[in-house]
Amino acid sequence: MTTMRSLQGQGHHLSDTFVQLDVLNNHHAGIPPFGARMEAIGLSPLKPTAIDTLQVNIGKMCNQTCKHCHVDAGPDRKEMMTREIMEHCLDILRHHAIPTVDITGGAPEMHPEFRWFVGEIRKLGKHIIDRCNLTIIRANKKYHDLPDFLARHEVGVVSSLPHYVAGRTDRQRGDGVFEASIEALTLLNRVGYGQEDSSLQLNLVYNPTGAFLPGDQQQLEADFKRILKEQYQIDFNNLYAITNMPISRFLDYLLSSGNYQAYMEKLLESFNPAAAQGLMCRNTLSVSWDGYLYDCDFNQMLDMKVNTLAGPHIKDFDLEALTDREIRIDQHCYGCTAGAGSSCGGETV
Repeated sequence: MTTMRSLQGQGHHLSDTFVQLDVLNNHHAGIPPFGARMEAIGLSPLKPTAIDTLQVNIGKMCNQTCKHCHVDAGPDRKEMMTREIMEHCLDILRHHAIPTVDITGGAPEMHPEFRWFVGEIRKLGKHIIDRCNLTIIRANKKYHDLPDFLARHEVGVVSSLPHYVAGRTDRQRGDGVFEASIEALTLLNRVGYGQEDSSLQLNLVYNPTGAFLPGDQQQLEADFKRILKEQYQIDFNNLYAITNMPISRFLDYLLSSGNYQAYMEKLLESFNPAAAQGLMCRNTLSVSWDGYLYDCDFNQMLDMKVNTLAGPHIKDFDLEALTDREIRIDQHCYGCTAGAGSSCGGETV
């Protein structure tokens, strides 16, 4: 059998979909199929509860190359959603009661149609979330007015900040990222984000900087709020603690550092049936830059398209079929069911 070490030595980049799934399914010992665990707790097949959020990845281009990025985004990525696909998304939102649109990337603000797309969604009365990496606000003069634009359209901002210590953030996201992030947070605070008397939501995301699970979300939030306020006069609303998924660049790291087996065992040991009940794939639908539909953005990065008779592309959108679909699962799903659970909105229990 091919080993993980030999896969790395054969010229395969572990962000390739085939190699990732091969590693997750065949190159570990003692990790039972995720489906078996779900069957044991009566959640097989896994079905949606509703579709409350349309999460739209409008492109993989980013001004950063973060070590933990499950999208494998960066400055060299050219994949961008076309205006035609965006129009299909708008048509779906126009005709269906899906209240929230979660715009992500890459750095979604780098898409030339980002502002147009946000404006059209707001006309439909939907709540919008922008997954902003913060540093984009300071990256170029053309983005300096982003805080004002987002505030005018009442867009909720969710931003990654791995730690309140500069060195720990920079190790995960790149040199100078912490300083640029603090500058961006200051600008967001100035236009009302994260303030007690404002409806403009500013939520931060914490990802562990190594092969371990996040700590208690409530305690982490308290620490972040205290230290960011004391040292930088930064305010924000909530902190989301998210488990690093064993895919893409983080999978590369786990294998190269020799932590893969131990990390998978930790996820297995921490499996929480209550967290499984609240999986984000049960109320979220993910749309890729090229218009394909996925149960979540992690499945999107593994090219595990939705399983419906209507077809897996947004042009085939059938709300009834999608609401009744069987959600596709695999070994990486252990990441969302470990401990207090993990989703794009943090803990699930």
